Amino acid sequence: MDFLQPGSWAEALQLKAERPEAVPIQGGTDVMVEMNFDVHRPDAILDLNPCRELFQVQEQADGRIRLGSGVPFVKIINRYQDRLPGLAQASRTVGSPQIRNRGTVGGNLGGASPAGDAHPALLAANAVVEVESAARGTRMIDIDDFYVWVKKNSLEPDELIRAVWLQPASGPQYFSKVGTRNAMVIAVCSFSVALHADSRTVGAGIGSAGPTPIRPTEAQDFLAANLDWDNGGALNDELAHEFGRLVGAAAKPIDDVRGTADYRRHALSVMARRTLGWAWNDYTAERRAA
Repeated sequence: MDFLQPGSWAEALQLKAERPEAVPIQGGTDVMVEMNFDVHRPDAILDLNPCRELFQVQEQADGRIRLGSGVPFVKIINRYQDRLPGLAQASRTVGSPQIRNRGTVGGNLGGASPAGDAHPALLAANAVVEVESAARGTRMIDIDDFYVWVKKNSLEPDELIRAVWLQPASGPQYFSKVGTRNAMVIAVCSFSVALHADSRTVGAGIGSAGPTPIRPTEAQDFLAANLDWDNGGALNDELAHEFGRLVGAAAKPIDDVRGTADYRRHALSVMARRTLGWAWNDYTAERRAA
């Protein structure tokens, strides 16, 4: 196994072009586990830690937040829970404090596991992934087009993930996860919802209940069309239950050692109702306070 350590981002792109089979590593919280258990032993590892620009967060003039692919989960939790609440909540559920100190959203995206905790929140927030190659430069990929299959993303062999772009929340966002215990656990299933108050639309994302993370389009469109955005008030029970039903129907789960397909659909329906209730209560409270 070759260990490639570039001195800069430009050199990292050049090495990836020369060795497209090289697996990028930053926190190593997924790659090292697979290596330790002999699941995958790559011919080469590309260490991105010397590329310090990947650890930067840039706030744009138009308000968007550009998270470098090397920004650890702990920084998102500590500094961006007000502007990226869904992603911050998801980040809190990642592994242990040690893993949150090293693991990154870029790593979740690169691994593209449907159980990655960041994915539902990124879908709900309509994230855009910035990737780059030495030959073709920068390419922006909508989050809906990023996931291809189980642990497969839409990166070309010579591309690396540079950053994730997100709009700061214009309304409440929530993330929920079911696991076999309360901490340091792979999700049996997970769900995130975002109320985009500025556009009066809803974003949602399902994790660990299909070959890829899933956007329940019918559920989010139904909810956006039927919420009382102008007046707030109590959430209609029938509306919440129908939203939950549509979320469960959008999932494509399997039976495995962590849970059955039926359980996952049921759990997703419950999580969808609960996260919607929390988000709507916040939205109503904000309108009363305005």
